[in-house]
Amino acid sequence: MAKAVFTTSEGSAYDDQPEVRYHFPRTYLRQVEAAVGELILYYEPRRASGPRSSNGRQAYFAVARVRDVEEDRTQPGHFYALIEDFLEFDHAVPFREGDRYYEEALRKADGSTNKGAFGRAVRPLEDAEFELITRLGFRRDYAPWEAPVPGVAEPLPVYPERPLEQLVVSRPFRDDAFRHNVRRAYEQTCAISGLRLINGGGRPEVQAAHIQPVASHGPDSVRNGLALTGTVHWMFDRGLVSVDDEHRVLLATHGVPEDLGRLVQPHRRLRLPERPEWRPHPSYLRWHREHVFKG
Repeated sequence: MAKAVFTTSEGSAYDDQPEVRYHFPRTYLRQVEAAVGELILYYEPRRASGPRSSNGRQAYFAVARVRDVEEDRTQPGHFYALIEDFLEFDHAVPFREGDRYYEEALRKADGSTNKGAFGRAVRPLEDAEFELITRLGFRRDYAPWEAPVPGVAEPLPVYPERPLEQLVVSRPFRDDAFRHNVRRAYEQTCAISGLRLINGGGRPEVQAAHIQPVASHGPDSVRNGLALTGTVHWMFDRGLVSVDDEHRVLLATHGVPEDLGRLVQPHRRLRLPERPEWRPHPSYLRWHREHVFKG
């Protein structure tokens, strides 16, 4: 087994859904098969949405595990890496900082970028490089509202010393990363009510809700999350409110007390993150409507 970097972007021509699957041609089959059972890193290239685009972050943005590889039965010569344990970094890590390349293979002897190596969508990654990039990705630069205030704000989590690969799949670590990333994506504002409540310690009252719950195999991805106030979160989990594919807020026909219905903004549109890659994915919204919503 060997760790690897998988290159993907929101506008990829491949059938990617990074939390679930990674689509690739036969060229990379041996490399991907070698990564089965291993943690890999996702990288977003400069070209993020079209042949002439240049708005990609050029950064590593998530960690995940390759569970298996299966053939794409609709497109000969193509395959899917089946993904689990997906988790976005607290912040993206650029492929280079100054003269330092976090993948040594991307650097030529003269210090310039090895464009040939950079052009490979799947690249092998040394264990030490994986560990450094991942630790940088989860190195929390706490915003003022995250700083602890004795006796008022909730304390920052303390994790036991353990190998990195065990830490990133542990539930407490993942819960904290998911909460941090969803709150940040929605600017600490409820996506349904539009309320932005800050407590006496300077911390947001908004919660991070999974659209498709972890217990039902939903990933810890911002695209599977909504920032919701406690009451709206309760309504969402009980199917009294949901969201359609056009991001319109739906209310159940029965069971919604009038006062609770007033928490939904009059225009009944979801407040969306600025970055497209953080917006709810249709597959998770559909799962909620089909399995939870009482409409």
